[in-house]
Amino acid sequence: MRVPGQGLTIEGRRRIGEVAAGHVGDGKVPGLVVLAASGGDVHVDALGLLRIGGPAVARDSIFRIASMTKPITAAATMVLVAEGLLALDEPVDRLLPELAERRVLRHLGAELDDTVPAQRPITTRDLLTFTCGFGAAMELWSGERFPIVEATERLALASLGPPDPAVQPEPDVWIAGLGSLPLMAQPGERWLYNTGAQVLGVLLARAAGAPLAEVLRSRLFEPLGMVDTAFYTTDTARLATGYLGGPDGLVEYDPPEGDWSRPPAFGDAAAGLVSTVDDMHRFASMLLAGGGEMLTAEAVTAMTTDQLTVEQKARGGLGPDFFAGSSWGFCQAVHDDGSYGWNGGLGTSWLVDPRRDLVVVVLTQRMFESAEPPAVHVEIQAAAYSAIG
Repeated sequence: MRVPGQGLTIEGRRRIGEVAAGHVGDGKVPGLVVLAASGGDVHVDALGLLRIGGPAVARDSIFRIASMTKPITAAATMVLVAEGLLALDEPVDRLLPELAERRVLRHLGAELDDTVPAQRPITTRDLLTFTCGFGAAMELWSGERFPIVEATERLALASLGPPDPAVQPEPDVWIAGLGSLPLMAQPGERWLYNTGAQVLGVLLARAAGAPLAEVLRSRLFEPLGMVDTAFYTTDTARLATGYLGGPDGLVEYDPPEGDWSRPPAFGDAAAGLVSTVDDMHRFASMLLAGGGEMLTAEAVTAMTTDQLTVEQKARGGLGPDFFAGSSWGFCQAVHDDGSYGWNGGLGTSWLVDPRRDLVVVVLTQRMFESAEPPAVHVEIQAAAYSAIG
């Protein structure tokens, strides 16, 4: 239940800025934008540079939000459910025949022809909860050779690692490629990361009879005033340069005129969007309002509460303690304290706490170096909590 917030104290606002500033620098995070909102108060800090040696970050600077795309995709899915174009527990075969009559690997390291029949079809709910039987698992990072990973890479699905709009084929080819592979687990058996949201993107486009970018624009972005959220931007003067950490400092991996400056062949519904702090605040405000005119209260509840069984979590996660104190709703984490949200591995985070009427958005351009969010995100979120009056 949402409890009206008391606002942000002056000292709390100052502390948010101090914590954020402590993480900004050429060898740390070149630039960031932070938004904290509670009780009608909205505080924003824009610090540092869009690129090393470049112009200053501004409130309306654009960042690659990567996996923060996922809850947006979930919301669009629930809009189409309300329109009667999809049903949560309907098999996806009607619109995605490429995924009918699945085969499943006997074990994760098996050869691609060492399979058994799927025990049931994949449903829309499976995609939303990441229990569709395909996706990233912590076992895949052990250094062992996995034929399924090699096949995914050959097909340029960009499904088990960072987003890569430069390599992914157009949606029909992408889903045909995925459909040519066996599942990693039985549908509904375990939580596996990322791929479910990518498949949702193809499903939404086919259900609506329009490209995914148009579905998101017409159903969400335009009604909510999310004017800067899309799969690319031509306003490259506002787009931060992407960096990853290296032994000798930060290394540029995507310039403003790079992969997010032009329409991708595949609109990646798991990790493909760019956005701003104000756009993500608008999205959060809609959820805090119980869906407003966009979603039903029941849809928001489903998106923001635990949807996994103990058994699904037991073999899932991106690390041994991944589900400690948390679970998964529809395309995002939900925490035992009632908060929800998700991080973008290219350097962003988004947290909503209805019980404290709090929204925290942190946008940076430095890629995460593990499944755990870096200190800049953790410490800014903690400062935001302490800022509530």
